[in-house]
Parts: sequence; C-alpha cells; structure tokens
Amino acid sequence: MTALGIDFGTTNTVLASVSPEGIAHAHGFHHSGAMQDAVRTALSFRRDTTRGNPPVPDVGPWAIQDFIDSPEETRFLQSFKSFAASPSFSDTAVFTRRYAFEDLMGIFLRRIMARGGLTALPERLVIGRPVTFAGQNPDDALAHKRYVAALESLGFSDTHFVLEPVAAALYYARSLTRDATVLVGDFGGGTSDFSVLRFSSSGAGLAAEALSHSGIGIAGDSFDYRIIDNAVSPLLGKYATYRSWGKRLPVPVHYFASFSRWNELCLMQRPDVLNDLRELARASDDRPQLQALIDLIEGGVSYELYRAVSRLKAELSAAPQAQFQFKLSGLNIDKVIARSDFENWISEDLAKIGITVDAALAKAGLEPRDIDQIFLTGGTSYVPAVRRLFDERFPETPVDSGEQLLSIAKGLALVSQSNDISRWSVHA
Repeated sequence: MTALGIDFGTTNTVLASVSPEGIAHAHGFHHSGAMQDAVRTALSFRRDTTRGNPPVPDVGPWAIQDFIDSPEETRFLQSFKSFAASPSFSDTAVFTRRYAFEDLMGIFLRRIMARGGLTALPERLVIGRPVTFAGQNPDDALAHKRYVAALESLGFSDTHFVLEPVAAALYYARSLTRDATVLVGDFGGGTSDFSVLRFSSSGAGLAAEALSHSGIGIAGDSFDYRIIDNAVSPLLGKYATYRSWGKRLPVPVHYFASFSRWNELCLMQRPDVLNDLRELARASDDRPQLQALIDLIEGGVSYELYRAVSRLKAELSAAPQAQFQFKLSGLNIDKVIARSDFENWISEDLAKIGITVDAALAKAGLEPRDIDQIFLTGGTSYVPAVRRLFDERFPETPVDSGEQLLSIAKGLALVSQSNDISRWSVHA
C-alpha cells in the first residue's frame, strides 16, 4: 500500500485506501467475530501492574472492553479530538503520567493502524480535518500544529491535510452524470462543515473547483449535550443550592456543563473537583442528587451514558418518541422523550448551523436556486431536523446521503492518488 486516507473523527475513525483497480475501500477491523469498517474514536489506558511500566493503550471496541472489564484500572477517553484546538488544554493525567493532545492522537493512530493490520507506513498519508475545529474560540493553527506533531512522531513524511467536506464531495462526485454545483454537509461528532464545489466535464474526466467553505463547532456531541443537560443533569443537582455564610447559593453551573460534554467528563475525575463537589453536597439540602453526580463521575459513567444517549437519539430519528433509560449508581431514569422536545432543545444549535450553511452560499456568491445537488454525510445527518433544515432552504434541490461513516475516508483515499494533490491540501 502506497497511500492511506484517515478520517480521524470525533466519534468514529476510518482508514481507507485505493485498490489497484481504482476503487476506494475502508480497511476492516475484526472484533468479537465480526468485521467493522469504522471504529469509535475511543482511547483507553490500562494500568500495567509491573512497576515503572507505562499504561497499556488500546482503541475503539478494544478500549471500550478494557473499560468494561476493569473500570478501576482503566482510564477511558472519548471525543478527545475536541481538545485539538483548545489553548486551555495542555495535557491530561493518566495515572502517574501526563499526555499532551499530540501524544493522545499519536498513540491512538499508531494503535488503530496496528489493529487494522497495517504493519508498515504508507508512502503518502492524506488525513481529514474540519473547516472549523470544535470548542470555544478554537485555535485552528494550534490544532494543525498538534496534528503535525502527532503524525511526525509516527514517522509520516509525505502528509497532506484535506478538508473533510471536500473529501466527501470528491467521493460523491463519482456518481455525477452531468455538470453540477454541489453543497456538501458533513455532520460529525464535534463539527458541522460545509463546502460548495462546482464539478464540470473536461477532457481528463470530471474537473472540480472549490467555491467556498464554512464550519461551526456544533454537531452530534452538542445534541448529546442538550439531552443530558435537559434530561439527566436536573436529577443530579443542576438546580440545587447550598448554604454558605448564611446565604443560599446555586451550585456552580460549570460542573454540569463539563458533565454533559464527553470530552470534558474525563477531566472531572480529579481529586480537586470531587472534593469540591463533596463540600457542596454536605452544605446542600439536595445532597442525594449531588452525591449521585459524584458517584457517576467516580464510577466512570461516560461510556454507559454515551450508549444510552446515542440509543435515544437514534430512536428519535426513526420515531416521534422514544424511551430514555439509564440506571447507574443510585440514578434511575426511565421516561419517554418526544422528538418535539429534543428538537426544541437543539433549536438554537440548528439555527447556528443554518447560519453556517448560509455563509457557505454567501462566500460562493450563490443563491439556494444555484445549488444543483446536496450531499449530506456523517452520523448526525440522520437527525430529521437536520434534514429538514436543507429541505426548507433548498425546496427544489435534491438531497442525497449515503455511506455516512465512510464517504470522507474514501474521498481522502481517492485524493491520495491525485497527481495534483496540492490543490486540495490545506495548511494552518
């Protein structure tokens, strides 16, 4: 294999390459007797009982299994890509060692390639990146620097970065039978990114011209946050009060903002945070709720809660209501959530995504009627309210989707075969 495409996503990661026949395909991963093309962007560190040895890392379903089997001996991280552009995130402690973002990314990619059977580095790597990274006030240049450091640590030399929606567009363009102006929406876990490209026939085949890009750090994880913030956090003391110097004060809301975000939840498992919460619980009339929050943080709740929220979100994409069930460490949730409630919770997020779509059109100097085709990819594109956003803005434009988890990686693999790869590459 001479070239590899990597879609390093907030939620899932996919490796892809191109066969000698020119067909892009995702690399399979064997786990529990089954083959899967996409693996969770999850990273575990299991404590090595041999004195002085570093913790043993693993990824995807193997990381999840480590956490399930030995939660007390395993540090579990997910959605850590969301820290890439954060200047406030320098490193995180894993037992007695500290890891910077580039360390985490490098360890993750090295292990996932090994799990995918890639024993030697390809000559060329094409890796995707969002138009705008996730987080508050993201520093895209910092994220790019961290990506470069992680990849250099692995030994990659011929490395190219391609915007994720552009990769998806180039993969989708294989199905076009005529000249077309295409709007691509890539809805991942951390970001929603949009690109407008014009495809036209030429003597060498289909020519492509990128007209504009836009992006925002709101996507699937943000929707998950709304579910937790509205359906879970109120049962864990979000509206609790505590007594201090004769006054009754609200429990600081930042605890619940962190608890509701996958990438920050792991950072709450620190003695200082837990000690502060215990002090608040002792001074509160809502002590059982706050104690439940403490128990959930100490118990490493992230994956169990993630599964419950993901299941609810998927069921609400197929039905007008769904049962939300989550039981762990003194907290028992079993109630019906209506799709209309969920859509109300994410309404502000959807409005901001809509503004970002409009920005892509404005940058391209186009009106909605000028778009010939829309292609949506990424897991969050399944949410009916997301699809409706495009139906309302582009009532006469066909909306396609397909291979939501694989199209970006396959597009990156196709780009890796280009003789003029620099035209698609982006820099900090």
